[in-house]
Parts: sequence; structure tokens; C-alpha cells
Amino acid sequence: MPSEVHRRAFLQVLALAGAGSAALPGLAEAGTGFPLVSRGKAATIVVSSGDLPGVRRVAGDLADDVERVTGVRPAVSDVVPAEGPVVLVGTLGHSPLVDYLVRAGRLDVSGIAGKWETSLSQVVGGKLVLTGSDQRGVIYGVYEISRRIGVSPWYWWADVPPRRSTELYLPGERFSLGTPHVKYRGFFINDENPALGTWAPAYFGPGKAPGFPNGFNHLFFAKVFETMLRLRANYLWPAVWGRAFAEDDPLNHATAKEYGVVMGTSHEAPMMRGIEEWNRHAVPAVRDSAGTITTPGHDPYGGTGEWSFRRNGEAIKAYWTDGIRRMAREGFEGVVTLGMRGNGDVSLPDGDGIELMREIIAAERDILARELSTDVPQVWTLYKEVLRYWAQGLRPPDDVIVVFTDDNWGNIRKHPDLSLPPHPGGYGLYYHFDYVGGGRNYKWVDTALIANTWEQLHQASAYGNDRLWVANVGDMKGNELPLQFFLDYAWNPSALPAERLSTWEREFAAENFGAAPASDIASVLHDYGRLQSRRKPELLNRRITLHPDGTIGYDDQATPFSLVGYRELDRVTTEWQDLAARAAKIAARLPSAYRDAFYELVSYEVTASANLYALRRAEFTNLLYAAQGRASANGLAAVTEARFADDLALAAKYNTGIAGGKWQGFQTQPHIDYGDIARYGPNAPWQQPELDNVALPDVIFPAVRRLDLPTAAELGVAVDGSEQWWPSAPGRPVLPEFSPYQSAPAQYIDVFNRGRTPFRCTVSAGAPWVVVEPRGGRVEEELRMTVRIDWARAPKGTSTVPVTVSGAGRSVAVDAVVRNPVVPASWRRGFVEAGGYVSMEAEHCSANVGAGPVSWRRIPDLGRTGAGMTPFPVTAASRASGAGPRLEYRMTLFTAGPVTVWAYLSPRSNVLQGDGLRYAVSFDDAAPQVVNITKATGADDMTMNRQWERTTSDNVNLTSTRHEVAAPGPHVLKAWMVDPAVVLQKLVVDTGGLRPSYLGPPESMRWPS
Repeated sequence: MPSEVHRRAFLQVLALAGAGSAALPGLAEAGTGFPLVSRGKAATIVVSSGDLPGVRRVAGDLADDVERVTGVRPAVSDVVPAEGPVVLVGTLGHSPLVDYLVRAGRLDVSGIAGKWETSLSQVVGGKLVLTGSDQRGVIYGVYEISRRIGVSPWYWWADVPPRRSTELYLPGERFSLGTPHVKYRGFFINDENPALGTWAPAYFGPGKAPGFPNGFNHLFFAKVFETMLRLRANYLWPAVWGRAFAEDDPLNHATAKEYGVVMGTSHEAPMMRGIEEWNRHAVPAVRDSAGTITTPGHDPYGGTGEWSFRRNGEAIKAYWTDGIRRMAREGFEGVVTLGMRGNGDVSLPDGDGIELMREIIAAERDILARELSTDVPQVWTLYKEVLRYWAQGLRPPDDVIVVFTDDNWGNIRKHPDLSLPPHPGGYGLYYHFDYVGGGRNYKWVDTALIANTWEQLHQASAYGNDRLWVANVGDMKGNELPLQFFLDYAWNPSALPAERLSTWEREFAAENFGAAPASDIASVLHDYGRLQSRRKPELLNRRITLHPDGTIGYDDQATPFSLVGYRELDRVTTEWQDLAARAAKIAARLPSAYRDAFYELVSYEVTASANLYALRRAEFTNLLYAAQGRASANGLAAVTEARFADDLALAAKYNTGIAGGKWQGFQTQPHIDYGDIARYGPNAPWQQPELDNVALPDVIFPAVRRLDLPTAAELGVAVDGSEQWWPSAPGRPVLPEFSPYQSAPAQYIDVFNRGRTPFRCTVSAGAPWVVVEPRGGRVEEELRMTVRIDWARAPKGTSTVPVTVSGAGRSVAVDAVVRNPVVPASWRRGFVEAGGYVSMEAEHCSANVGAGPVSWRRIPDLGRTGAGMTPFPVTAASRASGAGPRLEYRMTLFTAGPVTVWAYLSPRSNVLQGDGLRYAVSFDDAAPQVVNITKATGADDMTMNRQWERTTSDNVNLTSTRHEVAAPGPHVLKAWMVDPAVVLQKLVVDTGGLRPSYLGPPESMRWPS
């Protein structure tokens, strides 16, 4: 019951109480609404001393936040003052003050009572009441006020300054954040070496928490928990690389309880015990090939020390029992992981038989029933090979949450079968923004594409996956934007349709940097995600080739972007440089208080990625030019090394030049020298570069080359589209075909010196309508000449015109093939063939023809070079070939005969219950050809194979069909839906001139409509 002081104060409250119902729009104008701070005085924050610990604690955070914004600190009390404005913070059923208002009929809580994590704010009798259905409901409501007054959830983790104000007035209307869509929402701090594992011990270790020097102690996790709750997360898997949450600091679980955070453990750590706890105290026995112990082992439970349920089951069950007893003893809220994987997050050493896994889960359930209760939330995560158990029919008890996963690269592997009754325990999702494993680690900077994340989360939600979502965020810092998006979507998917993605980006920018620069910053972040999604930066020195026989070839000393095909590497590098220039202009305009946060959230990742592309362009151009003997190769070696120095300088600024050195040691993740087998051993192609298990500064791999040039001048000639050089290469060089319908109208001829003595060159064309600029000049290292066609004078038909280059006593004749077709007016529709291909972004269809309620829908930026098109609704039933909705692409072809249609699709897994994901394609009225994209590439395999490595590394699933074009003229290419969940990015029709490239050729020209 409330004290007599409380009663007297609330007689005043009740006399003046009222009710309203409206959304909270933000801050009210000065002098209106509820005065949180007015004329230098702050409202008193009142919270009952008997309320839940997380609520009592967050009241102090609200006082801190008000002081951060205004410089005025509110008093925090458990007694309502006799006068002055009051913010009443309390939980239904735990706050005598709030409950008194409810009983008196002045606060209507019918919309929140009994719900999960549901908040309510309302001015009642001049007092601002912040309450909730439970502890976290109140906490989220309080932190919502903090956000409204100008305190970002990232104020500490990204040094975002508060928006300063002297007066704070809040609207008094009734407001609730609603009930979250996903019950348990959170993240996994993982793969934390070297960055977080270097920084945390230095920042939170010796001198901060004596006796717990590894830094992953209650002080560290307090900052994590606070940020989680400010983002409306409630669930955490703590760091595991050499860390043990319960042992690293005995206060860790108590701190989670104090904050009101739900603890869990990862998919490899059953029964509330991290695998490091076992590794610290167990020495595994060594067995020979026959299974006989050759070297004894031991563990604290009298076993052999082996992480094997078959060979050491009793000890492991005792170990798990201790974990559940600790949970019961310490009384923290948690979700218990069931199942088992091998030590080191690998498959079980005992095999993958269903009976074994059934026995493991039964043993775990027995322990729970005996030591705690089977009513505690439990989860079984179908990660990697564990999905096989599900595919083979193994089901956990009805109350267990079944968590499906992505493939570690943002592509969900399986959805619930909607034809079956719902699983009572519900379904969850484990998703990745960071990964260690094949085809290569990606840990350095944020590489998530929000459009891709949205599309996958939308699918999960549509298929009824809403019980538990967790994202692997690596070090947490560096993945702020995708993590916040993930949690916002988990809270309320209906508030984030695809059409609002750009709005969400602007809101993210405005919350952290203010309204004025928000649009410009959001545009930079948007384009950053779009460019980064093409390929992880760690993979910029790996080319993966699909051979005609279906095998996969890897080259870790080659760029995936073509140096010569469509000038691809130059084009993408220029895009990055332009983006970095935009970011730099914004940084220069920002007030100084925001510059640290801007560097952490925007500038570093943009500038460092742009610099890495510049490094790779210089490096791989150096290697090509060195092979050609170009004198300019040596200068490119120096440019490469200069960009490497810039990379180190950018990291050094992050470590010591911002936030007063707060993030010392954080920017230490290697990202340049992946693949160096000679230096790092057989794991080098995918594992982060390390030597003797100590992360080293990046080195440039592959190494650049320097030439010892002869004194005498020597002519060399290279042409657009070829890596060869003349006169060394056989035959005559041929420029890519010219067409008046090319998107890039010019080609180039490079005249270069293979010696140290400059020479003069001249160029002559065999026809006056072939224009070469410049026509010659002095060649010290190289001279690029542009070749264009004067189409007003060029003859119709196909011509071959020689362009002769002379210099240093040699001549090379280059052939320019010019195709200037006659085009009847009736042909002029759609895309136009040029250069031996037609390239079309999927979104630029001529017609989008639905089939009943199902149609293709555009998802902005989902493709590597444009939007993606995918069937909606995502739960639509599969259709027979030729019966589903279709996309039509009109085009003019000048080539008849066999053609190949290449479909660029997102690398989705077989999420459905059939034998794969399928689409169909046809020309004109021909029967559609059905392609099973997951069968064709092995993406429906339960293992992560080399085909999967190719599609995920390239972020595209490239498939092809062969068609016969009867005659030149207008044609229609049709892409048909067969299964949902297929995402079409791009279509390319190869009529015989397609050149190798990573992104495919630039989009073809279209006739004006």
C-alpha cells in the first residue's frame, strides 16, 4: 500500500486527472504540454523503492539524459513532492503509485495490462505517468522519452552528442509503443577478436574491475545492456571467443538481472553454459583410430574431458546440470539453448544420427525438469548441419522454440511449412551481419544491405517466424545501422514497408546528426550499403570462376571486377571515390561536436572502403601492367603502397584521434591480406590473416611488382576489352564492336612505353568517320587514345576500319569493327542489342503481368546494380510453368540463331518444402524453360559447399538458358514466377559478344517510349 505521503499527494493527482488518446509526435512547443524542464527547473522523477530493479535503475538514466540535454539534473525520489511537475515511473502491479491511479479510475491500463513489454505514457492530473505492463515495458517507455528529447541510443557506443536545449516540453496525449511483434529480440556479440577483444580489456580491464582483467566484465556488459534496452532489444548471446560470461565476472548475471535483460547462449552452448567454461577446465583424452584412449584426459566431473555425448555423456550431463542450477540459484531471466554441436562450433564428433540428437535433447529436458522447470523458455537452433535433423523429421517438444537460420550471408535457409499445423513453441531466426567461415570471413566494416535485410525479415515474418530473433553483430560497434534496423523491424514490421526504407535511413541520420544534414547523410549511408553489397571488402582479391563443366575455380591473387571488360574496376572504384567525396563534404559542414560520431558511424567505413578499392585498382592494374612490361607499372606500385599507408592512417585516427582515444585498439581487424597461403597456411583463403595466433597489421596481398626497365624505348599497344598487348600477342588487336546504340560510345587504345626513354607516336585511322583523340604525342610512360565514331557519316552495315599506331620504330594496326544497322520503325521498341548483348535491369520491364493476387514486386536496390523483382505475396503458392505472373522485356535484336540468357538472381536458399527454387524464362511464344536455381548451384544442400561459396561471395546466383531466335527484329523475353522467394536482379541476352565481367555489362540503351 502507498505511504500516507503518497496518499496525500495523490489526492491532488486524482482531483486533476484526465485522459486522452493520441500518438506522441515528439516535443511540444515551449510553454505547452508537460514541462520536463522549464526555466531552469526540472520535473521530479518519482519511482517507488519497491518497484522492479530495472525500473528503479532506468529512472536514474532518465535523469542523466535530461541533464545531458539541458544541463539541469532532475531529482529522483520515491516520494511525490507536494508541488512542482512530476514524472511518475512505475510498473503495473509493482508500483503502489501507479496502481493507486488505476484503482481510482484515473489511469486506464486496459490496453496494456497483461501484455508483453507494452508501455504507456500519459499526463494524469499534471503528472507525466510512464508505466508499462511489465518491467521492460516501462524501460522502453522511459527510453522513448530520452530519444524524443535528443539522446540517441548510440550516445555512448558511437559518441553521438545530445541535442542541447534549455526547455523541454512533452505532449500529454496518451501514447504507447505497442506490443513487440517478435517476443525475444536481440543479438550475439561474436568473432570479437581482434577488435573488441583488444579494446575491451584495455578500457574495462585492470584498474576498472580488479580481478577480472579480460574486459568482458559487468562494466562492459552494463554498457551493452543499456544500449540494448535503448534499442528495445531484450535478449543477448554474450561473447564466446575465449570468454565465459558467468566466469569472467560473477557480477555479469547479476547485472543482466538488474537491467532486466534476458540472457541466452549461442547455438553451440547448451544449458546456459558457454563452451569456454568446458574448455577452461577439461583436458580431452586422445584416442587412436580404433577409439582407444592413448592419452588420458579429465574434466571436473570425473570424465575423459571429451566434448562427446557418446563417450563422456555422464560428465557432460553433470556439467549441464551445474549450468541450470546456477540459473536457478542466481534467478536471472533466460532462454535455455538445447541440442549440441561440436566444440569449436563444428559438427558433432559422434555423428549426426537422429537418435543421438533425440537422446541429447531428452537428457537436457530431464535436467530442466529436475533442477528448474520445463516451463522456462527453450530454443533449438537449426544451424548448419543441424538443419538435417529437421529435414529428416526430428521435432523437439512442443514448447521449444525452433530457430531457423540464414546461411551466414543473409539468406534464410528454411521457412516453416505453412501446410502443417503451427508448432506450439513458435519459430525463431538467427541472422548474420558478421561471419567467420567460408568462403571468407567478413568482420571489418558494415556490409549489410538494408533492402536485403528487409526482404529476408519480411519473409520470415510472413511465414510466421516471430518468437525469437537474434543477429550476429560481431563486435557490435561497426554494425550499428543494420542492428538498429533489425531490431526496429522485429518490433513492428508493419511500420517498415519497403517503401519506407529511405525514410528509415533519414530518421536514423536525423536522430544521430540532426534534421539539417539528415537527407545528405542518409543518401551516403544508402549508397554505401548499395555499393558494399556487391562484394565483401575482404573478397576484393578473390576471383571465383564457374567452369563449363560445373566445377569452381578460385584465384586469391586476382580481382573479381574486370580490369578490361566494360572498364568495370575503374567504374566501381570511381563510384566509391565519389561517395567518399560526398562524405567528406558533409563532415566539413558538421558542427565539431558531431564529427567523432560521424567518423564512427559514417566517415570511417565509407572512406576506408573507398580507399581499399583505390588500393585494389592500383594493385591489380600494376600486376597487369607489369605483365605487359609497361613503364607505368612502377608508379602504380607506389600508389598501392600509398593507399596502404592511408588505410593504416584511417585506422590510427579511429584508435587514437577521435573521442579522446576512447576506442584505442578497436580498429585492428585485418582485411587486406586474406588468401596468402605461403604466409598464413592452408586456412588463409577464408580465415582472418594471423601469424602465431596474433593479429598482425595488414600487408598487401598479392604483392605489387616493380620492373627493371631497359633504357631504350619500346612500343606497346593495348586495347579496350583485352589484357593482351601488341606487337607481342598473335594476330591483330580488335576493339570491342562499335554501335550507335552503345551505352558507352567510346573505346580506348593505350600506347605505352616498355623502356625508360620517351618516344613520339602517331595514329592514323582508315576512315574519316573514325575519330581518334589525341592523334599522337609524346609517350613517357603511356598515352590513352579515345576512339569514337561519327555516326552521321558512318555507312550502314558492318565495317572494319584499321587504326594504325606507330612509334619507337614499330607499328601496330588495330581493327575497329563498326556495326551500323538499318532499323525499321516497327523494330524500335524496348532495349537495343549492341556489342553482342542486351543487358537489362530486372526492374525495367516493359510489362509486369500478374496472375490473380500474385505479381512481381520491385524492392529498391535489392540487386547489385539496381532493384530486385520478387513475387508477392511471399507466401504465394508455386505455379506451373507458364501459369504464374511474368515480367516482359521488349527488345530489338540484330542477331538471329542461338542466344544465351543469363539470369542474375539473389543467392537464395531453398526455403520452401519442395526440391528447390524455380523460375522460368521464354522468348516470344516459345514454351518456358524452367530453371531450378538451388539445384543448379547446390544451394539447397545441407552443407556449405563450394557452389554456395561462389554464390554468396559473388552475392548473385548466375544461371543460364539457351534459346533460338528465328530472325532479327523485335522480340519479347519473359521471366515467369514458378516459386516465391526468387529474386531477379538482372537479365543479359548474349548474342555472341558478351565479355567476362563481375557485375555484367552496363544496361543497354532503350528506344524512347
